[in-house]
Amino acid sequence: MIQREELHSIGRFTRPHGVQGEMALQLTDDVFDRAEVSCLVCAMDGIYVPFFVEEYRYKTDNVVLVKFERVDTVEQARMFTNKEAFALKTDCEGEASEFAWNDFVGFTAEDSTIGALGSIVHVDDSTMNVLFIVGSPDGSECFIPAQEVFIQDIDYDKRHIVFNLPDGLID
Repeated sequence: MIQREELHSIGRFTRPHGVQGEMALQLTDDVFDRAEVSCLVCAMDGIYVPFFVEEYRYKTDNVVLVKFERVDTVEQARMFTNKEAFALKTDCEGEASEFAWNDFVGFTAEDSTIGALGSIVHVDDSTMNVLFIVGSPDGSECFIPAQEVFIQDIDYDKRHIVFNLPDGLID
């Protein structure tokens, strides 16, 4: 049985495309650019189920049209609408690091000088400058550039990241 820890979120299916079972997948990760993905995984009735990719093609920079084996009608494709899509972490180990920026959502964040900052609640990758959005317990948010130069240490097991941020960035 596939466990959540074995999976990497890559996006969400939005709707069927056409009548042959193709589906639009809104990507949050570039896994198709860096690895050969043979299957995608979706949660179905509480368990993670693999679906084998028959073919895929880019519609836009961040939308991929996916066709699964044995999904041949718009009715069959409709069951994937609004489902989160996952790739196996073992399939994601391409040229990029094992973790994508979106994998850091939920990590606690601290600065080596200031101390605790809060928790990473979102990653804004809508522009070339990717930002971690860190929510603090008092409800405020700060924006930290997702740049390796600012990252001092990452503890993947404890889901904790330590930044070494320039003075004035968190004011």
